[in-house]
Amino acid sequence: MSYSRSTSPLPLPVNHQRDCMSAATKRWKYLRRMLKFDQMDFEFAFWQMIYLFIAPQKVYRNFQYRKQTKSQFARDDPAFLVLFAAWLCITSVGFAIVLRLTFWKFIHFLLYVIFIDCIGSGLLIATAFWYVLNKYFRLNEDQDIEWGFAFDIHLNAFFPPLIILHFCQLFFYNGLISHEWFISRYIGNTFWLIAVSYYVYITFLGYSSLQILQRTHLLLVPLPIIVIFYFVSLAAGFNITYFLMRFYKERVV
Repeated sequence: MSYSRSTSPLPLPVNHQRDCMSAATKRWKYLRRMLKFDQMDFEFAFWQMIYLFIAPQKVYRNFQYRKQTKSQFARDDPAFLVLFAAWLCITSVGFAIVLRLTFWKFIHFLLYVIFIDCIGSGLLIATAFWYVLNKYFRLNEDQDIEWGFAFDIHLNAFFPPLIILHFCQLFFYNGLISHEWFISRYIGNTFWLIAVSYYVYITFLGYSSLQILQRTHLLLVPLPIIVIFYFVSLAAGFNITYFLMRFYKERVV
């Protein structure tokens, strides 16, 4: 499928340019801009976050545009990563309040979320997709998937679950989800069903946007498995949210 920039409602990134750089140069330029907030396009990154919820397929049209103008799919502007990190901090404060964590336990929890749940798992997942898809799904041996793009796909797919599970769900936890009622596990498990489905679907959209890949529909195979597990958990009386909230608390004690 070919995407046209004119069909995307997202604004243009302000720093687009027509040049080609080596992978090492691109990485160095990205890292060098991490602390230069005045050079980041936060408006563009904010719009991407909104569209990851309402129309995630349109976000990848801008990745196609970047490939045409900068010869790379991966983001060259760290604004999205900076906003993502800010949301991690905000939602972790919510967790600390709900779980009644002390200040130092909150710091422990925040570091765990950033370096294990997000970055650590992201490195493993992005590398696994990068290796498997390059090895078994490529149509053309002369082109391959950028590892940076694989990591961007993980961040894109991780953002809606972050907001759903680490923000929205917290408002219902103490008053409703933490009990042993059926409605408690129904609401809690439904939050997880929506969040994990978002992750799988956005991951599929990211890789299916690449013309060099085939059989990307196989990335949707986990969805029916997730739905089956959802109904089994309801029938078995297993409250996923309550179980994981206890796990979150115990790992920082």
